[in-house]
Amino acid sequence: MTAPAEGTPDDEADRERRAAGPFDAAARAAVYRAIESRRDVRNEFLPDPVSDEILARLLKAAHCAPSVGLSQPWSFILVRSAEKRAEVAGIVARRNEEAANMFDGERAAQYRRLKLEGIEAAPLNICVVADRSRGGPVVLGRTHQDDVDLYSTVCAVQNFWLAARAEGIGVGWVSIFEPDDLKPAFGLPEHVCVVAYLCVGHVERLHVRPELEARRWGERLPLADVVFDERWGAGAEMFNR
Repeated sequence: MTAPAEGTPDDEADRERRAAGPFDAAARAAVYRAIESRRDVRNEFLPDPVSDEILARLLKAAHCAPSVGLSQPWSFILVRSAEKRAEVAGIVARRNEEAANMFDGERAAQYRRLKLEGIEAAPLNICVVADRSRGGPVVLGRTHQDDVDLYSTVCAVQNFWLAARAEGIGVGWVSIFEPDDLKPAFGLPEHVCVVAYLCVGHVERLHVRPELEARRWGERLPLADVVFDERWGAGAEMFNR
C-alpha cells in the first residue's frame, strides 16, 4: 500500500490525533456520576431562567455528538414564550388522554396520577428536530440504514441531558404526541422531523431512583439479563465467573 503523500487530508488528520488514555479517577467518577444520576424531570422545575452562558455550554455539548457521515442533522428550537408553551401543552394534554385510555383498570389510574406539567412549569422548552436532507442525497454511513440520522439526533439529546446534569439543570423529555402534531406549531417543512421535546430548568432535588421505578410503574432490569455472548439469548459468561 502506498503511503499518503505529504500534506494530504490523511496526513492532516493524523496530526490532529491526541492520546487516548483514560481520564484520571476524579474525572471518570464525574462522568459516571452524571450518567447514573441523570433523571427525567416532570414538574419539579423552578421558575428561574437558565442563563445564556449555561445554555450555550449545554448546546455546545449537544452539538459535539457523533453523527452519521458528519451530517449533524440536529437543530434546536428554543421555546420561552408562555403562549407557545401553552400551545404545545394543549397538544400534549389531548394526546395524554388518548394514552391514558390505552391502559386498563389500576394501570390507567396510576398513569393519570403521574404529573406531566413540565411544559408550562419549565421556563425553557427545546424542540429538537432532525433535518433529514442535511448532508445531501447520499450520506456516508446512511446508505443502508435510513434512520441513523434520527439516532444521531438522539445522541445529541443525550449529550445535552448529561451536560445538564453536570450543570445542575433538570431536563424532561416529552414524548406523548405524534411527531407531526408539532409541525404546524413550529413551521417545520416536510423534511424536518421532530425527534424530542425537552423541558429545561433549574430544580432543587432529583429522584434517587427513576421516578417510574420509585412509583413502581416498572423496575430496572438486571444487567445480566440484557447482555449476551455471540447470539440472542446466550447468557454472557462474564456474569457467571
